[in-house]
Amino acid sequence: MDKKRNLAIGILAHVDAGKTTLSEAMLYLTGKIKNPGRVDHRDSFLDNHELERSRGITIFSKQALFELENSAVTLLDTPGHADFSAEAERSLQILDCAVLVISGTDGVQAHTETIWNLLRRYDLPVFIFVSKMDLPGADRDKILSELQNKLSEYCQNMEQNSAEFQERAALCAEWAMEKYLDSGKLSDDDLSELIADRKLFPCFFGSGLKMHGVSKLLEALDKYVVSKAKGKEFGAKVYKISRDFKGDRLSFMKITGGSLKPRTLLKYKTAKGESKEEKVNQVRLYSGEKFTQTDEALTGQICAVTGLTDTYPGQGLGAECDTEEPLSRSVLSYRITFPNGEEPAAVLPKLKQLQEEDPELNIAWNEKTKKISVELMGKVQAEIFVSIVKNRFDLDISLDSGHIMYRETIGERAEGIGHFEPLRHYAEVHLLLEPLPRGSGIQIASAVPEDELDRNWQRLIMTNIAEKQHLGTLTGSPVTDMKISLVSGKAHLKHTEGGDFRQAVYRAVRQGMMGAKMILLEPYYNFSLRLPPDQIGRAINDIRLMNGEFSSPEECGEMMEITGLAPVSAMNGYSEELLSYSHGRGRLSLKPGGYFPCKKQEEVVKQIGYDPESDTENTADSVFCAHGAGFNVKWDKVKDYMHLDSFLKEKAEQEPQSVKIRRQMSIDDRELEEIMEREFGPIKRPQYKNPVRNEAPTVVNTAQAQKNYIIVDGYNLIFSWEELKTLASENLDLARGRLMDILSNYCGYTKAELALVFDGFRTPGNPGSREDYHNIHVAFTKDGETADAYIERLAYQIGRNYRVRVVTSDNLIRLSALHSGVLRTSSKEFIAELHWTMEQIEKLLEMSNQNPHKTKVKDGKR
Repeated sequence: MDKKRNLAIGILAHVDAGKTTLSEAMLYLTGKIKNPGRVDHRDSFLDNHELERSRGITIFSKQALFELENSAVTLLDTPGHADFSAEAERSLQILDCAVLVISGTDGVQAHTETIWNLLRRYDLPVFIFVSKMDLPGADRDKILSELQNKLSEYCQNMEQNSAEFQERAALCAEWAMEKYLDSGKLSDDDLSELIADRKLFPCFFGSGLKMHGVSKLLEALDKYVVSKAKGKEFGAKVYKISRDFKGDRLSFMKITGGSLKPRTLLKYKTAKGESKEEKVNQVRLYSGEKFTQTDEALTGQICAVTGLTDTYPGQGLGAECDTEEPLSRSVLSYRITFPNGEEPAAVLPKLKQLQEEDPELNIAWNEKTKKISVELMGKVQAEIFVSIVKNRFDLDISLDSGHIMYRETIGERAEGIGHFEPLRHYAEVHLLLEPLPRGSGIQIASAVPEDELDRNWQRLIMTNIAEKQHLGTLTGSPVTDMKISLVSGKAHLKHTEGGDFRQAVYRAVRQGMMGAKMILLEPYYNFSLRLPPDQIGRAINDIRLMNGEFSSPEECGEMMEITGLAPVSAMNGYSEELLSYSHGRGRLSLKPGGYFPCKKQEEVVKQIGYDPESDTENTADSVFCAHGAGFNVKWDKVKDYMHLDSFLKEKAEQEPQSVKIRRQMSIDDRELEEIMEREFGPIKRPQYKNPVRNEAPTVVNTAQAQKNYIIVDGYNLIFSWEELKTLASENLDLARGRLMDILSNYCGYTKAELALVFDGFRTPGNPGSREDYHNIHVAFTKDGETADAYIERLAYQIGRNYRVRVVTSDNLIRLSALHSGVLRTSSKEFIAELHWTMEQIEKLLEMSNQNPHKTKVKDGKR
């Protein structure tokens, strides 16, 4: 008999979807447990921690072992509550596939979509199990339609591998269709390939509590899951750190290649980059609370290893690479208060153990206030954290109400200068700081030739920029969405040491921000709000008062649903208020929505009261040397002492006067032309003709000269316009063509430039396209790129200098447009404008027919 392959299968769901009940059913049917436990009975096999049983939710990811006909399976049960998303995400990096559980009565929730996006990020095959189908209100066809609309069109009912299912599966990939047409069927290997490539998401329906449909799911997992084993060379991925009841440190990992035995000497690098060599003591295979020691962990198995003291979640060992940090990050920070007699500094090492196990806690010590803070996702995780500290260390701590974790970014280009020259030391660095689109993070580059500054010094400077979390000058919050480019630097042949450039770099970044316009960013939630119809007015009013944006309410069974975006500072604590006024019927789902400019920046900055000049740990001042001694120079005087020329001043002086005038007066058009050519190809129309060389510059009023540029969300406009919506239901191509004709006529009349964007995000293999249709630009985004992202990028590029409007009723795009400084128009408003324009064109046509010598309108042009 062939040896069974090892599979790691994760089970994920939104809270209360029936995930733990399904896990119990799978363990029971495979003979692992004699009786299935229940969450409400507090006797489930995997939710065995005291806190989990008392609260009835999964908090920690745990594993169970069972066997199928061809597979030895490690089942990972992950937390379903949004507050523990990072714990669930860390488990995804070591899975062969995932089982996503959907409640048959609740359908796809906001957190379900968050999980789906994470599964896409880690490129995991997914099997979907719709639970609670035995309850009233569960509709198989309705749920399947919702899965296809909200998650993927590749979600297909696989309860029966019938001819109908085979045909639907064949539609998921071109090669599958060709094979199906040739042979009349798809083999099991074909289906496995489709599932592994995320071209097919098998769906099963049933009840974990009543064991309905669970056997079919198990059979499919055994038959169709493809192992991600990588070969004979040793490799492992660490996904979790914990401690056993004796306090021994456990490194949970999946063996991705080769095998691991006790007493093996492992070489690895710590999170700080230090080399380490340690011997493995024990190799354990856990199932629930219990474990067995093994002489060898094989490829595909998940084990816990003792003896390693500096491993960390996401770490790759042997041939394996590290994994990116989880996307799920906290937006709230809490200060910890200790009971009388406890010194915070003495307790800090104990709390750091918890951060080893959950790196996203970011437990920090503030030297000035002598306080400890912790970053948590929300109220539930805060309560759990307090309980864990009590259970582990017998400490009765308390947390304050939490503080918003702001971010800062730069609002304009600036040059930062750092000089560090105490006696027998020397380094000077000039950095160019530039704003980036939201969500870009920190980007680093060098524009210095190696003949001006040695490559090794440049590499060191790049490392120094990346190693520090740079703090802004408004509130002392971390900086993001900024590009830092090395533009010049200088070392001394004799006196420069590595640490000198570190000091110069830190001071340069800070000095540049001190003299620049800084923008305070605050976190937003994407929210989904379900409540009774008679409460919808109250909810809409509340969201408006929060400065939130939302879509039109939609029916969801007997309830109404509102989705949108709102500041965390306003939305935090709204769940309790909702439960109160909806008499317990309302439900609020929240997930991080990114950072956007704070609408109350002045008020928040004043309230926090941060003084950047008194922050000596993040100084913007430089140190120069004269008469054999170093002296401090304030940040705003550094340019008077610097040894290298200013990069920005030098660039400005190099421009001829004619170029300066042209840049000031007409560079906007040329910059826009470059953007348009990059997006839509060479411009052939006369109005885009390049200026003649040596042509005398024309002084113009730039405010009057600005043109109108309009970016239209194509599908949003079609489905907001009843006439086009009806046409689209019959033939979408006709609706698109009709809209393009209307907009072409509109631009011919108004002389506006217009880019029409259609979403090609869910069209497999779509490369995207850019083209001109008469006098408008038309873009189809490529597979994997949403129209939202494309419009935001284009609006950001053009909106800095032009009178730009974004036409959409998509509130996320409209909010991004607002933050990019461009105008926003709803689809409804623009439709009214188009109607008015078409009426004016009709009048002109009537006039031209009455008097043929007057100007005619033809093909959208006058």
